[in-house]
Amino acid sequence: CTPKSLKEFIRVCVRDPRLHKDGRWHTHVDYEICLHTNSLCFRKKTSSVRRRYSEFVWLRHCLEQNAFIIDVPKLPPWNPFFSLQNTERVIQRIKGLQRFLEIVLHTSLLLSDSRLHLFLQSDLSITKIARCAVGKTRYTVAEAIQCSRTGCIRSEEKVSCDSDCESTSSSGLGLSVDTSGRGSPIFFQSDGDPEPFCSFSETTSPLTEY
Repeated sequence: CTPKSLKEFIRVCVRDPRLHKDGRWHTHVDYEICLHTNSLCFRKKTSSVRRRYSEFVWLRHCLEQNAFIIDVPKLPPWNPFFSLQNTERVIQRIKGLQRFLEIVLHTSLLLSDSRLHLFLQSDLSITKIARCAVGKTRYTVAEAIQCSRTGCIRSEEKVSCDSDCESTSSSGLGLSVDTSGRGSPIFFQSDGDPEPFCSFSETTSPLTEY
């Protein structure tokens, strides 16, 4: 555990909603999840991944199956008419997603689920997260997290991750960012805040800064 001289903290921030085109007619929105911690429960002390709402739904279902004696926090409700053009709805969703993660990350029992760690600190798709968590991939959970956002893991058949791996490619397995460049960042910020920056907080939501 963390030495007593240092107060353990886990801080999470959900921000930067982006619109992506799935083919000609369909779109989806994903969000950046930034994590900063000194907890030894986590492989990385800082990380950043992008996840879409449906992946949050999948994560909650997994946690619910694994947590028989506690209530898993709820997600903001799904809205079939969700649009980035509606600023109020976007802010409410971001706030709800962040609150969900804050509660989960401060529930010790849920921190033991390797799928949560892969969701937060790897670029794997939910399909590969599920396989990796039960040992059905050639790479371990630790390797998937360590190599996230570096492109080290190319396929389930080969893992090449060593100290020389310095690629900054964001095209890792399962990354939900539209790598063709069609993703559109949408920033929300309050009056008097010149930058779309989301500061970390353990107790308060930084949503007013969008």
